Amino acid sequence: MREVGKMLAVFGGLIMIVGLALWAGFGARWLGRLPGDIRIEHGNSAFDFPIVTCLIISIVLSLILSFSRR
Repeated sequence: MREVGKMLAVFGGLIMIVGLALWAGFGARWLGRLPGDIRIEHGNSAFDFPIVTCLIISIVLSLILSFSRR
């Protein structure tokens, strides 16, 4: 159980660091604005669907987790 606790603490710390970086504005210029991301504007409203950004984040997290399991 100690290993699970350590792993959760590390992942929690990483998520906190990434969240603080995004909150501070790092990555705000390109995050969600990649080619293939969908943005629909109509009047005063806008709808964002960052499909490519989600795919890239998913691939990167999958690679990180696969290397950490070895």
